[in-house]
Amino acid sequence: MDLTLSPEEERFRDELRAWLQANNPGPEPAGEEAAFEFRCDWQRRLNDAGWAGLSWPREYGGRGATLVEQAIFSEETARARAPQLANVLGIAMGGPTVIAHGTEQQRRRFLPPILSAQEIWCQGFSEPGSGSDLASLSTRAVRDGDEWVLSGQKVWTTFAHRARWCMLLARSDPDAPKHRGLTYFLMDMRQPGIEVRPLRQITGEAEFNELFLDGVRIPAANVIGGEGNGWAVAITTLMHERFTLAFGLQLQVQIALSELVERLRDTPATGGRSAFEDPVVRQRLGQLMIESEVLRLNAYRGLSAVMRDGVPGPEGSLGKWHWSEVNQALAELAIDVAGPRALLDEDRWTYRFLRARANSIEGGTTEILKNIVAERVLGLPRMR
Repeated sequence: MDLTLSPEEERFRDELRAWLQANNPGPEPAGEEAAFEFRCDWQRRLNDAGWAGLSWPREYGGRGATLVEQAIFSEETARARAPQLANVLGIAMGGPTVIAHGTEQQRRRFLPPILSAQEIWCQGFSEPGSGSDLASLSTRAVRDGDEWVLSGQKVWTTFAHRARWCMLLARSDPDAPKHRGLTYFLMDMRQPGIEVRPLRQITGEAEFNELFLDGVRIPAANVIGGEGNGWAVAITTLMHERFTLAFGLQLQVQIALSELVERLRDTPATGGRSAFEDPVVRQRLGQLMIESEVLRLNAYRGLSAVMRDGVPGPEGSLGKWHWSEVNQALAELAIDVAGPRALLDEDRWTYRFLRARANSIEGGTTEILKNIVAERVLGLPRMR
């Protein structure tokens, strides 16, 4: 694998760097509402300049960028500490799914408002009894003429309190095998029968939600991929999620590591030396640096696989699993070194430590990702 950029890719990188330097609005403001509006405004600016949905086809508002250029974009925006996108689930997961499985009418209707952040998207997959075993979900969809009527419950629905549309998986054929009786819907969140209940996290935020459906009606025109094909469409969504995250996350780990080194140099330890000079701390830090480099190289290996096969594969599960462990270990080292002052709420490393607890659960639990890697990457026999 040659990681050297071509002259065209270098020009793309330099153009992006110059634009980010000229347009980066800086840190997010305090407060959830202000931060959300800040991200919406940032995404609109990206879209106006042609940077949102970078790898999407030009006819749907993207730039038709190559996968390498998409990787460069993820790395450069992370390096510039640019704000996150308001509609990250729509751009990283919903849009690619509609492009891959939707009709032309669906693409024309749903894709432009995703890019402009006019319509925020969320993902309705997990349920209280069907998290790791997603195919066992019980939310029911019953056909009624030109509509489907849905009832059930979803959980861990990120941004449901802000979303206009939900990528929702429901059981449309209770008599079919569990993987074959599912249908993938786009559900309008602004209608009767939908209740969103925030789930307050340990950080104090309410990023995730419970979602209750009671007789919710979805037009048959909002089915993606056809009735009964929901599992295949859902796999597309999940593979894009893990592949897209890989590049930005691995660079965020490297940035966090450099910040931690700076902090360790300024943190006193025993014997009049800094924490950075402590041999045990240095050993843990060295291991984290090794792991971060492995994370980076695996992200590029996944990129090579997509360039070869045309679609994200199960290898993306390895990157997400590895990132969650590295990010948690990084935050734990910072807290261990900080000692009792880590209890201070205003300490940003305390926030990182608390938020990192969710890393091994969100986007696929580590246990399930290990099974995917074992069975679909390494070819080991199934457990059951």
